[in-house]
Amino acid sequence: EEIPPPSDKLAALSLPQEGAFSSPTVEKQRFTRHVRVKSILCRPDGGAGLAGQKVLIFGWVRTGRLQGKGSFAFLEVNDGSCPAYLQVMVDASLSDDLSKLIAKGTCVVVDGCLKLPPQGTKQKIELKVEEVVSVGTVDQVTYPFPKTKPSHDHLRKYLHLRARTNLIASVARIRNALAFATHSFFQSQSFLYVNTPIITTSDCEGAGEMFQVTTLIGATEKLERELMENPQPTEADVEAARVVVKERGEAVAELKSAKASEQDITASLAELANAKPGLRKKDGEVDYSPDFFGRQAFLSVSGLQLESYACALGSVYTFGPTFRAENSHTSRHLAEFWIVEPELALADLKEDMDCAEAYVRYMCTWMLDNCYDDLEVMAKNVDDGCIDRLKLVASTPFVRVTYTDAIELLKEAVAQGETFENQVEWGINLAFEHERYLTEVVFQKPVIVYNYPKGIKAFYMRVNDDGKTVAAMDVLVPKVGELIGGSQREERYAVLMNRLEEIGLPVEPYEWYLDLRRYGTAKHSGFGLGFERMVLFATGMDNIRDVIPFPRYPGRADL
Repeated sequence: EEIPPPSDKLAALSLPQEGAFSSPTVEKQRFTRHVRVKSILCRPDGGAGLAGQKVLIFGWVRTGRLQGKGSFAFLEVNDGSCPAYLQVMVDASLSDDLSKLIAKGTCVVVDGCLKLPPQGTKQKIELKVEEVVSVGTVDQVTYPFPKTKPSHDHLRKYLHLRARTNLIASVARIRNALAFATHSFFQSQSFLYVNTPIITTSDCEGAGEMFQVTTLIGATEKLERELMENPQPTEADVEAARVVVKERGEAVAELKSAKASEQDITASLAELANAKPGLRKKDGEVDYSPDFFGRQAFLSVSGLQLESYACALGSVYTFGPTFRAENSHTSRHLAEFWIVEPELALADLKEDMDCAEAYVRYMCTWMLDNCYDDLEVMAKNVDDGCIDRLKLVASTPFVRVTYTDAIELLKEAVAQGETFENQVEWGINLAFEHERYLTEVVFQKPVIVYNYPKGIKAFYMRVNDDGKTVAAMDVLVPKVGELIGGSQREERYAVLMNRLEEIGLPVEPYEWYLDLRRYGTAKHSGFGLGFERMVLFATGMDNIRDVIPFPRYPGRADL
């Protein structure tokens, strides 16, 4: 009986090992019978060394054609494991109707023998089918993807099908590789992976553009529907309801005076809330005490809670979705996006920048080593400079410049005739055009801008000795602009309290954050990398909606 491998070896089963291509054997999936197209075609010999091997493969037909007056058919089949297609030859005797097999989008499962094609053909290996195991047919009249290349806008209408196209499939594999590289980098540096909450009661960035999480509206709508479906209450019904509310209010008061348990009082308050229809108000504002969490809650815009683990377990990181209710329709913004956020214990701003640079360069190297075939697809179809850009970042130390110096460089450019839509002056947020000018014109390489004005940065960033700037940094790269934003965190309790007051944020939601400074404070730093922007940078795609499987943006939340 075969003994399962240890868990730390499982990943190796799906990856070619060193020397694996030297032996004429086919790599099979551990949990299914089929052989991946990648393991056949992505060998140094293009699969020629596997001639004579019998395999079961499956995939979707990209192109198909009848030959020999309909006596056999050639199919180009792709299973999503790589950009390449395996040529499959099917004899008419194996199918009731070969025309059903050659339609674009048809899913086929076939068993056969790999053989060398005739000399002079571009294929190094092909599959001669011995059995057609199953066929998932396609109605060519209604199939949304024609034989011609569909536009990106057209593909966004069919999010559930667009991964079958060469382009989006390559983007998906590149995204997967970047996620793998992310975990590989931080795990190799002994960071602990921590899951931070998606639902929060804190406005981490102080921007206020957050999605609210509530059950109050649903409960109110349910009550309104019930009132519409049922007869209007009589005066007696209204009076009876008033009596119930009064009784339940008196019950709460009695429990409080008797110093009953918090659980009993909470339960009694819930009964009182249920007796009062509509959204309750308190001091003119919505009363959230009857809500699911008993207070106002939101979808998170940041993994701010990660700091609590960095202040207990050392360097940590999180990688997950964040949300922002920004009504932006640009090609660079999403309402739901993923962020990689490490937090470095005992690190200052310089060490934070060192880590950010090493991480970005690691990912670029990983892409070049592991995804070159997909990168070639992007270079051919989207951006012919994407591979050179990755090589540049992987091999070039980043320039580091203060925010003040960056503004001076931009002012000099304006004085020499350069025009920007956004005015250049100290205190502004650098616009996309400024970021690209610095990386593509001035330095022609990645740039880290640091020591920003405190007025344009979050409350938790450490105030510098000049009192005007904070120890914040942004990593800017060609084409994308800002890729990473980070800072040294403010570890001084008194300074942090002053920052909350300056910005006008309430203290109560951040008491836990202040506790980290009250009880054993320590220097620490961190940053956040916008994962979709990294995918944009790697692929050369122009619209961020095309590098996330199911984009959410104003007016659209399909599937």
